[in-house]
Amino acid sequence: WHGLIAFLEDGRIEVDSNVVERSLKPVCLTRKNSLFAGSARGGETWAVLASLVNSARLNGLDPETWLADVLEQIVSGSIPVNRLDELLPWNWKTDREARGQLERVAA
Repeated sequence: WHGLIAFLEDGRIEVDSNVVERSLKPVCLTRKNSLFAGSARGGETWAVLASLVNSARLNGLDPETWLADVLEQIVSGSIPVNRLDELLPWNWKTDREARGQLERVAA
């Protein structure tokens, strides 16, 4: 019950979860296709990829641009394994914005 009325006590909590529901809509629409992933492992891989893409979208990023850069950094070894958290969408976005500001100041 407490969880259901939490929005009454905290004005920061939205009454609905439309943002999350809209971000999951493409996943739900393609759920039928995922039944033919080929195997349980294929389904798990698809779920991980869908989660990464939606995380990028929720952070206002173009998933293709983000994934391409992240994969490039991982493959090239330009980022150590103990710093992979820097490639998460929210950290990646912050880093790109900071680099953009530095470039504007330098120019």
